[in-house]
Amino acid sequence: MTAMSVVPAQVLDAVDAALSGLGGARRRAFHRRLRRWYPDLAASLARLYPDRADEVAQRAVEVAAVAYAVRPKDLRELDETRILTPDWLQRPSMVGYACYADRFAGTLRGVGERTGYLRELGVTYLHLMPLLLPREGDNDGGYAVADYRTVRPDLGTTEDLAALATQLRGEGISLVLDLVLNHVAREHEWAARARAGEQRYRDYFHIYPDRELPDAYETTLPEVFRDFAPGNFTWDDEVDGWVWTTFNEWQWDVSWANPEVLLEYADIICFLGNLGVEVVRLDAIAFTWKRLGTTCQNQPEVHDITQALRLVARLAAPAMAFKAEAIVGPRDLLPYLGTGRHTGLSSDLAYHNTVMVQAWNILATGDVRLAKHALAALPPTPPAGTWITYLRCHDDIGWAIDDGDAQAVGVNGWMHRRYLADWYAGEFPGSWARGLTFQFNAATGDKRTSGTAASLVGFDAAAELAATTPSDTTGYAAARDQALARLFLANAFVFGWGGLPVIWSGDELGMSNDPHWMDEPGHEDDNRWAHRPRLDWDRAAARADLRTDTGKVFASMVHLAQVRASRPELHAVSDTRVLTDTDDGVLAIARAHPSGPFVGLYNVAADARPVSVELLRRQGITAPFDALSGHAVTWDADGLVWLPPYAARWVVDQPTS
Repeated sequence: MTAMSVVPAQVLDAVDAALSGLGGARRRAFHRRLRRWYPDLAASLARLYPDRADEVAQRAVEVAAVAYAVRPKDLRELDETRILTPDWLQRPSMVGYACYADRFAGTLRGVGERTGYLRELGVTYLHLMPLLLPREGDNDGGYAVADYRTVRPDLGTTEDLAALATQLRGEGISLVLDLVLNHVAREHEWAARARAGEQRYRDYFHIYPDRELPDAYETTLPEVFRDFAPGNFTWDDEVDGWVWTTFNEWQWDVSWANPEVLLEYADIICFLGNLGVEVVRLDAIAFTWKRLGTTCQNQPEVHDITQALRLVARLAAPAMAFKAEAIVGPRDLLPYLGTGRHTGLSSDLAYHNTVMVQAWNILATGDVRLAKHALAALPPTPPAGTWITYLRCHDDIGWAIDDGDAQAVGVNGWMHRRYLADWYAGEFPGSWARGLTFQFNAATGDKRTSGTAASLVGFDAAAELAATTPSDTTGYAAARDQALARLFLANAFVFGWGGLPVIWSGDELGMSNDPHWMDEPGHEDDNRWAHRPRLDWDRAAARADLRTDTGKVFASMVHLAQVRASRPELHAVSDTRVLTDTDDGVLAIARAHPSGPFVGLYNVAADARPVSVELLRRQGITAPFDALSGHAVTWDADGLVWLPPYAARWVVDQPTS
């Protein structure tokens, strides 16, 4: 045992006190974890809180030990399984689904009644959007949390949540919940006690007596919601000060410079873990550390915060995984999966926002040059980290086209971002998309986009054609078929990139924008609710009918999940490389895995495009076979494989048996 692995005697004494009621085998198991993880936990806390590091480390370990002592037996068994299968999130059998519990099935019990539907779709990872008690009224879709330990009453109870987690686990589905780290609702107990004058809780927040420091910070801070929440500070009469409120005046940013805040959240994580939550989504994590003269995003301390919380979870509940909700620039993204001294000690998952943005970019332009450059610039993920890939999510699409990437391929970044926003709002000549503009910033020209996948790929435009020119059945059929092809192509790209693909609720049925999105109180100023429709179970009942668009879309998603699960090449441990020597209408990616090579080919053009068979051979594929169609890949006398319009191919070596 090295000096660095020695756990201080006072920490061991505290652990023994917390575990005094347990048998020797369980106590020894915790001590083994403690010896393994304590040095890394202590190191992260020493960097965050140098004046209180020893005290905070001991208290963090006590939080873990107390949670470990009461962890249910079935979850302890899951811990042992996950310790033996650390790559569980990286396996190609992992397919995610994200939804609001009420909009999917009414209540938590209702979700439990729909597990058969999820299994039919191939789902093994279910992300239920914020369901912990929010403030009343406008609450940012549930992200203004008033109580982290209480479920929204209309959805059920914490007992219902634990029962659902157990049921899902029995079906092979891991439950994922949001944990908002950057802020709490103004109505949260911590904020209420701060307003009541308790200094302990005032210290949980950033509260300033005048505008001197807020104005200094504002010189470098961006505005997240300029339209309805301008500025980053709000005067509060009750607290008698300016409160840091990045997102809304009723969402108070907590001060992670205060170690008491970290210990509170460590305890909350252990609480959720003991309910059976297997993955926590660390919401708004990039904003957690504040530093004057910066954007107060992506500060180095953010990764020490994550490491400390992650290691507390590894002590108490090793089955838990972390997902970083960091929608940041590509060059800032990789550290959220653990790099440098945080390698293997940070989040297990991070959102690959660039895949989403470039999927929509290549569909709109029919050109892959910008996508090739942007995607090729990303370094490989650390071995322990995995991307979340997605075509849509609960949020809007922010057109994160990097100016440098755009310039490298001869494109003006600002103009291209504006073009994409206008195209997907249906405002650009020839557009087949029918999205909505979200948060137009007149000062900068920035526009973002809301809309379901079906509305954005052309289903609504096809329906308009059928309504306005009913005699043109050929034109309608062609428009609908192209929309179907675009949707399959985009989903195949997301499922074939690597990482863990997540389906946004309703997209598997080809549901369009909700025309009544603004009718619900609190939704009228936020058109993102257009792409958060209640799942249409009458429509879902037709999912087996391949004569319907619903049936075709659903079957295509099931097919992608099934083929993906059968392909070891899509294990996330393999790196994805962009092949640059292709036609401008064809995006090609390659993956190298011990089981063999994999090449994904995606023709984003509305006409047939060629790929040289030599490109496949250079990747080690000797007998090209398309895993998606189940047929051998053929080529012409010139050695060209011709891809039909909007075609997707997952090319591997021909199976030998």
